[in-house]
Parts: sequence; structure tokens; C-alpha cells
Amino acid sequence: MMKSRAAIKAELMKKAEAVIDELLDWHLATDQPNLTQVEGKVLELRQRLSEQMAETVIASQAAVRPVPGPSCAGCGREMRYKGMKENTVLSWVGELKLERGYYYCDQCRTGLFPPGSAT
Repeated sequence: MMKSRAAIKAELMKKAEAVIDELLDWHLATDQPNLTQVEGKVLELRQRLSEQMAETVIASQAAVRPVPGPSCAGCGREMRYKGMKENTVLSWVGELKLERGYYYCDQCRTGLFPPGSAT
């Protein structure tokens, strides 16, 4: 079951508020930071918040197991569902830790972590 818009928004707001608090704490603890220091901290926090936002939205989607399983790119056979697996995916916003259904082809000995590939 997918989370409601309000529940997702509440999670996102909590994460954003924590990042803002961290920036303000840093600002108060740093004696007269220069522009480069401020930019560096803001970019660091922006990266983390981007990753957290993407993870939250993706995690809120209902994990639906396709029936039948996806076809293996190597041999075309239906892949076997192996359960939920956590994987780190490199995306445009950074590294995301996602939990998704994992599929495996016994013939080719390859795995699939939808919507992309695994090993």
C-alpha cells in the first residue's frame, strides 16, 4: 500500500528541517565563515537532502512483485523472485539505499534489481 501524500510530505519536511538545523548549528559554531566555506557546507547538505528525498519518495511506492517475473536479458527465461534486497544505486542525485524485489536467473547466474540491473 502506498503512503498518503500527507505522510510522505511529513517525512520529507522532517528530513529538510534536520538539514536546515544542521546548517544553522554549523553557522553559529563557525566564526565568520567565508563564501567558500558556506558554499561547501550548503553543497554538502544539498547532496544529502537530495539523496534522502529520493530515497523517501522511492520507498513510499508500493513494492509490487511482477507476475510473471521479468525475463532474463541473457536467455529470455523468466527470472525467479528471491525476496526483498537492499541495494545501493548510483543515481543523478547521488547514492541511494533502496529495498526492492530481487530476481535471479539460474541459467545465466545473473540478478536483477528492478528497475535496473544488479549482479
